[in-house]
Amino acid sequence: MPELLAPTVRLHRAWLEAHTEWGPGSHEDGFGLSPSDEVVSPTGFAAWIASLPRDRAVYRWLVEDGQVLGGIALRTGPAEYVRFAGHLGFGIRPSARGRGLASWALIQILAEARRLDLSRVLLVCAEENLASAKTIERAGGVLEGLHQTGHGPVRRYWIALEPLPS
Repeated sequence: MPELLAPTVRLHRAWLEAHTEWGPGSHEDGFGLSPSDEVVSPTGFAAWIASLPRDRAVYRWLVEDGQVLGGIALRTGPAEYVRFAGHLGFGIRPSARGRGLASWALIQILAEARRLDLSRVLLVCAEENLASAKTIERAGGVLEGLHQTGHGPVRRYWIALEPLPS
């Protein structure tokens, strides 16, 4: 059974295995990784983990049997980045896809969004990414429409969140 864990240096080797599987140049949404982050050395990896709060996001890794299977991020700011990328971003390593892990993680992180008093969340995926679109729709995503960006056309979805009981 997978679990969502906060990023930790303890999983450096397992994270690197997932990162390597994605391959060079691939986008690993949900991790908060930028091209300038050095993550191979233990020191660089620890610095990257320590820097994640700069993004004002909640990051979680999907971990099962000591393997990092993917990541999910709940972004809370800055507002212009959220409008571009959405409140939520997720990615599953290629060998772990097709198991429903993204759907499971998305449902879990929506509970965190409720705890942060968000009334709705925006999710964005590339127009041709049908797997992500289906995942978002299964979680209650309602298509706002297709929008052109500097990275190509994207689907924009909203998920309304019921408030937590008082």
